[in-house]
Amino acid sequence: MISHHNGNHPFLFFHGSYKKPLTTRNPFPLSPKVPSFPSSTATLVLQVSRVHFIHSHFSVKRLSRQVKGKVQDVLLDYLHSSRGYSFLDAEFISKNSPSFVQGLVSEFRGQDDDVATCLRKWLWYNPINEFEPFFESLGISPRELPLFLPRGMMYLSDDHVMLANFHVFSNYGVPRNRVGKIYREAKEVFGYSNGLLLSKFRGYEKLGLSRSMVIKLVVCCPSLLVGETSVELANVLDWLKKIGIGLDWIGNYMSCLKTYDPRKMLDAIQFFHKVGYSEEQMHNFFKENPALLLEGLEKKVYVFLGLAFKLDLNRNAIYSCFVEYPHILTKKCGKNLLGVIGFLHYVGMDLDDISRILSNHMHLLSSHPLKGPKAVCSQLKLRKADLCQIIKDDPLKLVSLASKLKQNSNLQLLRDDPSKHLEKTTFLLKLGYAENSEEMAKAIKRFRGRGDQLQERFDCLVEAGLDYNIALKMIKCAPMILNQNKVVIQKKIDFLINILGYPLECVVAFPAYLCYDLERIMLRFSMYAWVAERKAAKPMMALSTILASSDEKFVKYIVNAHPEGPIIWDGLKKLLQDKSQLFP
Repeated sequence: MISHHNGNHPFLFFHGSYKKPLTTRNPFPLSPKVPSFPSSTATLVLQVSRVHFIHSHFSVKRLSRQVKGKVQDVLLDYLHSSRGYSFLDAEFISKNSPSFVQGLVSEFRGQDDDVATCLRKWLWYNPINEFEPFFESLGISPRELPLFLPRGMMYLSDDHVMLANFHVFSNYGVPRNRVGKIYREAKEVFGYSNGLLLSKFRGYEKLGLSRSMVIKLVVCCPSLLVGETSVELANVLDWLKKIGIGLDWIGNYMSCLKTYDPRKMLDAIQFFHKVGYSEEQMHNFFKENPALLLEGLEKKVYVFLGLAFKLDLNRNAIYSCFVEYPHILTKKCGKNLLGVIGFLHYVGMDLDDISRILSNHMHLLSSHPLKGPKAVCSQLKLRKADLCQIIKDDPLKLVSLASKLKQNSNLQLLRDDPSKHLEKTTFLLKLGYAENSEEMAKAIKRFRGRGDQLQERFDCLVEAGLDYNIALKMIKCAPMILNQNKVVIQKKIDFLINILGYPLECVVAFPAYLCYDLERIMLRFSMYAWVAERKAAKPMMALSTILASSDEKFVKYIVNAHPEGPIIWDGLKKLLQDKSQLFP
């Protein structure tokens, strides 16, 4: 916790007898040299220019661990003994302000052993601006310091107010390295009178939030502490209850590296409600896509959705599309879709045809920024009416003729049939591959088949009982799974569960099971099952042990585990030639 300073010194950190005001040109303490001390064994000189200026503008030699520790001890002793900080506060600041520590000794020249001694003596005569290490320890970087260092804070009462509010944050449990973020975005909070800040925390607890949730909220939304208890947040929480989502649920998806706005959250919820989505649909949608609730919808997305409903697009069809392809609701995709509407309107397409094309191809069109219709007509030497008819007859021509995306050969392996390529790309976007990235290009080569075929193969994993997200991870680990026919995948899963008696979860730990030839799976597991039935091998042996081991190891540890094993093994290999006899 940040304790109050000793009342003998104002918070400008000069001795009380030193009355020289700070100048606007240099708001940091200056002193040209360190006085020479008889006990010094070397001539050490310190240019006491601004510590943060030294670190920010010059390349400073890294301190050795030994010297750094000594300097931190000197700073700790100075803050605790001379300035009245509690020991814990002084220790925290000294150990969490590395730039300030480095800057303190950046101009010393001499032996490492002399630096700490000289610095301690120098601090007797040259008080430092303690705001620098104080704010750095709270997470404000040295380069940001000039924006946050208080100017003209001469009165002790002001110091006590600020530090008292730092106390409240610390006592409530807000991590110190996050307090700096709150200071950046809601500085006025640190001037609250006694008890006001704590009452803000209590107010949010009364909404039904746990303390840990309140802490996460104020770190991610510092503006919640300004003014009255946020009506928008209260309404968001009421809506979450209404649609069946727990109050602390959103905290699981918040990042302390981002700032959130409860007003945007509320706007997103109310928008989907106003356009006719049911509470169940909203529950499912936000559960699957928490970022769209937390970060809200971009303006261009609202504009597109407004136009879409004016075009009389079916709400359930749009909802299904959003659930399956949530990336459509990003700013980039919203802009692309607005471009599609503008393009089609310019070439003279009627509203019914625009609605039909958007309904059927929204997920594809959202991924492609379009050239201007004038430029396309000029380039192709077509009239608007002719271009309109071409797109009516084959809507995917809109992409092939007007897309701004470069024709990269690595991304067009199915050039003769663009629709197949686009379907595959869309499927890979769902798996988490970045659009037009090198990783995407490699994935397109790695996955064989059309997008709809890949989707069908993936769906059979989910239909078998695997969680959707777990199935995604498995595919990332073993892409070859989807290069097989759906029937083959189903046979392998059926063999594992219904013949071998293994639970489906076993493939999560070893997804490569689904990549092995069905013949190898049948042969090895048939042998293992025979040995296990005779108690010569432990039951439910790991899939990887049975399948991934070499032939030599399999024979040694499984086949030879039973005296009759080699005979059975030879017989199984022969029988495998007639699968109908082995597995009728």
